[in-house]
Amino acid sequence: METDKCNSCKKELANEKGATRFNCPSCAKYEIKRCRHCREIGTKYTCPQCGFSGPN
Repeated sequence: METDKCNSCKKELANEKGATRFNCPSCAKYEIKRCRHCREIGTKYTCPQCGFSGPN
């Protein structure tokens, strides 16, 4: 069974309050997962499917 991990820091997201998941804003083919901490400090993530980088 695959565990959910933050795309930025690789932290386990099980029962993580404030974590989020959303489809890549560019290709919509990959689900981006983010922990609360990385969201708050604006850590970059990259979609492995299309190479889109966010936030900003």
